Amino acid sequence: MGVYRLATDKAILNLLAAGVRDMDEALTIKAAREALANNIDPLKAINEGLLEGMRAAGRLYEEGEYFVPELLLCSDAMYAGLNILSSRITPQNTPNQVAAVIGVVEGDIHDIGKNLVKLMLEAAGFKIYDLGRDVPPGDFVAGVKETGARILCMSTLMSTTMDRMADVINLLREEGLRGNVAVLVGGGAVSRAFADSIGADGYADDAIEAVRVVKGLVR
Repeated sequence: MGVYRLATDKAILNLLAAGVRDMDEALTIKAAREALANNIDPLKAINEGLLEGMRAAGRLYEEGEYFVPELLLCSDAMYAGLNILSSRITPQNTPNQVAAVIGVVEGDIHDIGKNLVKLMLEAAGFKIYDLGRDVPPGDFVAGVKETGARILCMSTLMSTTMDRMADVINLLREEGLRGNVAVLVGGGAVSRAFADSIGADGYADDAIEAVRVVKGLVR
């Protein structure tokens, strides 16, 4: 029975990944519902199912088999599954919740990664203030001021907007806030070397790593 259950779980995770990769929203929805019916941890279903599908789609894009329209359809399928799975994620009840501000930097509207990091941090017990996408540097700083956030998360998928992250960090220094908030950066265009070069406190290349890094920053 245990081996059968493992095989069944793996099959469902594979279906989730296939639904996203193949732009099949109906399949993704069906697999997400099956994951919940089989008591698969929704975070596991997201990480090992939906995200695997998006990674596969990304590889197809890099290889020239997929283009932007296909990636958008893949993301639609992923969000359809995410809507179902996230309904079963119960945020941890932690006293004195640590506040975090999150957003996509000015000039970029790609927010899939940001939304996943937000979901994972909320599940880990953080209080998240989501500024959305295409966020000007001043709005990040204002968000930190207004919320008293100890963490600031910024992402971008585009190399042309990476410098906005440095602008935010410099503005935090000018406002005397840099010592009060830890800055985490990530996204497809960002590397650990870039994060170090602009004085960020942390870097993550996926949502799972982001939670681990943020927990380390607030200890």
